[in-house]
Amino acid sequence: MGQRYRHQVGSQTYLFKNLAQLMAKATPLRSGDCLAGVIAESEQARAIAQLTLAEVPLTDFLNEALVPYEDDEITRLIMDEHNKQAFATIGHLTVGDFRNWLLNDHVTSDVLASVSGGITPEMAAAVSKIMRNQDLILVAKKCHVTTGFRSTIGLTGHLSTRLQPNHPTDDINGIAASMLDGLLYGNGDAVIGINPATDNVAQAINLLHLMDDVISQYQIPTQSCVLTHVTNTIECIEAGAPVDLVFQSIGGTQATNASFGFDLATLAEAQSAALSLNRGTVGSNVMYFETGQGSALSANAHHGLDQQTCEARAYGVARKFNPLIVNTVVGFIGPEYLFDGKQITRAGLEDHFCGKLLGLPMGCDVCYTNHAEADQNDMDNLLTLLGVAGCSFIMGIPGSDDIMLNYQTTSFHDALYLRRVLGARPAPEFEQWLDKMQIMKSDGQHLLSSNVPDVFARALHAIGGIL
Repeated sequence: MGQRYRHQVGSQTYLFKNLAQLMAKATPLRSGDCLAGVIAESEQARAIAQLTLAEVPLTDFLNEALVPYEDDEITRLIMDEHNKQAFATIGHLTVGDFRNWLLNDHVTSDVLASVSGGITPEMAAAVSKIMRNQDLILVAKKCHVTTGFRSTIGLTGHLSTRLQPNHPTDDINGIAASMLDGLLYGNGDAVIGINPATDNVAQAINLLHLMDDVISQYQIPTQSCVLTHVTNTIECIEAGAPVDLVFQSIGGTQATNASFGFDLATLAEAQSAALSLNRGTVGSNVMYFETGQGSALSANAHHGLDQQTCEARAYGVARKFNPLIVNTVVGFIGPEYLFDGKQITRAGLEDHFCGKLLGLPMGCDVCYTNHAEADQNDMDNLLTLLGVAGCSFIMGIPGSDDIMLNYQTTSFHDALYLRRVLGARPAPEFEQWLDKMQIMKSDGQHLLSSNVPDVFARALHAIGGIL
C-alpha cells in the first residue's frame, strides 16, 4: 500500500506508508499533532502530502480502515452503516475532485443533503485538509441541517445560543440570576445547559427541576440539559426527573469513549429512555453531544491518527443518534492541542464544515483557555467567520467568562452582535416568545427592550430566596 501513496518532486520521492500517515502529514499545523509525532516535517512536506492526498480516490476510505475494523466499534459503525446509494453520486471522485465538486455552484443544499449519508467522516476530514478557510465557510454555508425539540434549530437566517449559567458552587440563586440575565439578552433558544460543579445524580435532579420550573413558569419554548455523564442522565430519567436532552462528550475511537465511560449501546439506551418521555413539542431530537480536537490524544486512544481526523470520526458517532445539537468546544482542551488563535480558528472552521457536511446540527463553543496564545479578538474573528458559515448556535455566558470551568468563551452580548451584523434571528418559536414577553421586538430590527419586563423584574427582586 505504501507504494500507492507517493509523490515525486525532481529527484526526491515522498512515500507515505498508509492512508492514516498521509492524512496526518497533510493536516495544517497544530500543536497536538506535533505532540503526537505525526505532523509533517516541514511546510514543503505538508504541501506534498496535500498534493498526494488530493489524488486519492474516495473509494480508498471504504477499503482501508484508519482504525482496524475488528478493534473499534466506531469503525464498524462507519463502515456498516455507509449509504452506498448516496455515495454513488460522488464515488468516482478523488479527494481533490471532491473539493471541486463541493465548491461547484450546481451542488446545492439539496444535493449536499442527498449525498451526506454516503460521506464517511474520514472523507470529510480528508477534503477539509486541502481546503482554504474560505472554502470551508462557503461549503458549510450551503449545508442546511434543521432539528427540533421545543424550538427549531438550524433554519437559514437564524442563529441560536446555548445559555450556559454555570456556577462554581452550583448556587441556585447564582444560576437563576444568570438564566434570567441571559433570557433578557435573547439567549437560550438552543438549550439552557448547566455544567454541574458537583456531578452526581442527586445534584443533576436538583438542577433539572430548577430549569424545568423556570421554563414552565415563563412558558419558554426551549429545552434544558444538565451536562452530566450519560449514565447519570439515565438514572435521572428512571427517578422521574424532567429530562429534556441527554448529554455526552464523545470521541472518535472506541478507546476514547471507553475512557469516558460509555459505548454506543449506552448512548442507544439513553436515547430510547429520553424519547419515551415525549417532552418535545416541535421535534424529537433528544441528544446533545460535545466534542473537541485533542480528546483522543489526551486519552492515548488516537491510534496514531491526527487529531482532526479523530474529531471527524466523533461526528460519525453523533450522526447515529440524530442529535438536536452538536457542539465542538474548539479551544477548551488547551494549547497542547491548539496552540494559538490561528490554530483555534482553523480547527473551528474545519469542525463546523465536517459536521455540517455529515448532516449534523453543528454549533461551536468559540473559546480558549488563559494559557493559550489567544485573546478575545481571535475569538471575535472566529465567531464572525462561523456566523458567515451558517453555524447553528454559539454559547452565551455572562461576561464571556465561565467562572466554573475557568475558560473564556462568548457572551450574551456576542450573540447580539452576531445576530445584528448578519441580520440573523433567534429560533422562530423563541423569537415569538421574546416579543410576547416584551424582551425583544420582532420588527426586523430585533432591538432589546429598554426596560426589564415587569414579570422578570419581580423575579430578580425575589432572588435571595428561591425563585
